[in-house]
Amino acid sequence: MPRKNPTVSLEEARARFEEWRQNRKGKAAIPDELWAAAVEVAGKEGVNRTSTELRVEWNHLKRRMAAASKASIKSAPPAFVELVAPRPQRLPECIIELECRRGKLRIQLKNASASYLAVLSRDLLESAS
Repeated sequence: MPRKNPTVSLEEARARFEEWRQNRKGKAAIPDELWAAAVEVAGKEGVNRTSTELRVEWNHLKRRMAAASKASIKSAPPAFVELVAPRPQRLPECIIELECRRGKLRIQLKNASASYLAVLSRDLLESAS
């Protein structure tokens, strides 16, 4: 499992690279874990100094930094998402006529929402029954 260390110093990265170079077999490629440490250090210390100190090719380090910044931009979740609720539709004018055993009721409303009319109708019918 790759080691995740949020603050890698140049000295620590150099030590890790040296240990890897002493223990590698043949011309093995630099592991992604070491590249990640190199990219992090280069972000703080600069590409020139990091490539010189870690003895890695400047162009490879620069490309890794570009790829890492693109990946972090793509994978970063949005900090704030605004949800805009749709505006309730308003009726210009509405007439409600209710009839029950006790009699009739007529209500005339202007600019009332449909949800308000539904609640009002239900309440009136329940209270009249």
